Amino acid sequence: MFAQFSPDGERVCYVRDANLYVQDLRDWRITALTTNGSPTLINGTFDWVYEEELYLRQGFRWSPDSRRIAYWQLDTTGVREFQIINNTDGLYPRVIAFAYPKAGEQNAAARVGVVSADGGETRWLPVPGDPRNHYLARLDWVGNRVALQQFNRLQNTNRVMIAHPDSGQVRTVLTETDRAWVENENEFRWVKGGRAFVWLSERDGWRQAYRVARSGRTISPITQGEFDVIQIEAVDEAQGWLYYLASPDNPTQQYLYRTRLEGGVAERLTPSDQPGTHSYDLSPDARWAFHTYSTATTPPVTALIRLPEHSVVKVLQDNQKLREKLGTLAPVAHEFFRVPVGGGVELDGWCLRPPVLEEGRKYPVLFHVYGEPAGATVVDRWRGKGGLWHRMLVEEGYLVMSVDNRGTFAPRGRAWRKSIYRQVGLLASADQAAAVRAVAERWSFVDTNRVAIWGWSGGGSMSLNAIFRYPDVYQAAMAVAPVPNQRHYDTIYQERYMGLPTDNPDGYREGSPLNFAHQLRGQLLLMHGTGDDNVHYQGVEALINELVRHNKPFSLMVYPNRSHGIHEGENTTRHVYETLTRFLTHAIPPGPAGSALKD
Repeated sequence: MFAQFSPDGERVCYVRDANLYVQDLRDWRITALTTNGSPTLINGTFDWVYEEELYLRQGFRWSPDSRRIAYWQLDTTGVREFQIINNTDGLYPRVIAFAYPKAGEQNAAARVGVVSADGGETRWLPVPGDPRNHYLARLDWVGNRVALQQFNRLQNTNRVMIAHPDSGQVRTVLTETDRAWVENENEFRWVKGGRAFVWLSERDGWRQAYRVARSGRTISPITQGEFDVIQIEAVDEAQGWLYYLASPDNPTQQYLYRTRLEGGVAERLTPSDQPGTHSYDLSPDARWAFHTYSTATTPPVTALIRLPEHSVVKVLQDNQKLREKLGTLAPVAHEFFRVPVGGGVELDGWCLRPPVLEEGRKYPVLFHVYGEPAGATVVDRWRGKGGLWHRMLVEEGYLVMSVDNRGTFAPRGRAWRKSIYRQVGLLASADQAAAVRAVAERWSFVDTNRVAIWGWSGGGSMSLNAIFRYPDVYQAAMAVAPVPNQRHYDTIYQERYMGLPTDNPDGYREGSPLNFAHQLRGQLLLMHGTGDDNVHYQGVEALINELVRHNKPFSLMVYPNRSHGIHEGENTTRHVYETLTRFLTHAIPPGPAGSALKD
């Protein structure tokens, strides 16, 4: 796995069976760099936590001179296993077991070592801190030294360290802290020949870019202002520019900007006549980019462009066939809006509705929700099959809306995103219910007696919180792959936003919808895959027990051996959305109040 050429092109390093190997491309000789790999000792790749939550797979880095390799080693000994039963692929069940630390439980121990590409003894870097209660989230070479980023268990401190593999010296050059959590968003982007790096920080209340001396002595702002740098796209040191995504005026959109590396005014490069969401893949010299543009009503167009003039060289994909098919559908009205929920707070939302509404009639509404800190739903971009399903529901006579509560991953400043700290499930569901009331007050055509909510993963959890906590607001909910009990999810995600269960027992209890199942009054659909290794089916089983204990009726759709996306197997995706549709039309019938229902 993960075969990678050395910088000089003469050798390849790869992982096999939790060990690292190097193959010489001149004589094809293979050298084992490690031999102790096992199911619990992993060299050069990662366990569940690092793969899922730190987005790491390849766990080694070549030195610039091609002579050495720095790599992660993870020891999962003592991490409790989770077991999934596959009942459908054979005559007898098969048990799949893997190390999965749930909130508050023991993590794997991680360390970084450096080994010669010719083989030999590994030199382990003496990084301070308990390796089971810290995360080594980044690793890179800078000259003949190794740079690391180390998060503590609560993830409210990120230390940038520079290590000398020969002397064993490890020095902290930057410490980033936050009262809530620090995002894992900083790759190493070196400038000035490795004497400085570009860094994103929320230290002034907004996510801004800084230039940090490798010595740690100076930190200089590059971008400034009351807006968030959504993502760094490229560092063009030769011409002196930082390229990044931002949207200072509308958090539902994103555009390409650049600012001088020494600081200065933000220059927008995305054309002003293309409102919506733009993504880019820039060449190393920032002269070219693959550019993708879409809106909520317009499928993506991908083109090769020339920068900085943003001129189109060649359209690579225009989705013309999809556009033609969309043109044959009945029209649907789409609008973005903001709605007040009290305390001077306004939430972003969107609404899909029939283009013509019968005067004086009220329409049922389905809210689509995510609501957790890892994502947002109110974004002006093409929404794929889920968006087409929403459009079909509008043609059947529903209003479909979505609102981003406080705490979602939107470019609205640090205070917005971190407001959810230690109260996941609480503030978000309160905001969502307040948004329903505000929308009904704003639009007289909203039928408050026919309100449903649905979501997937964190959105499934939020749908449960909504109908359990606010039974007077919601008449139906559809929860797909939810986390009914926050204690059942992994350490790194849940602890980042909630703290440790021992330090925040009330937050974990009050934020878990399982504990409010007794308040269910409306109609509920639970949907889950039994092969979900991310959000385990165990959680839904625990919720079922609680609903049964309180004699609450509900509907359940289980997909054997499907993962978190519930997409494996012939016809599965169609079956998922048709099941959702049938439940919705039964729970809150479509069409304006008092009219005949469609067949």
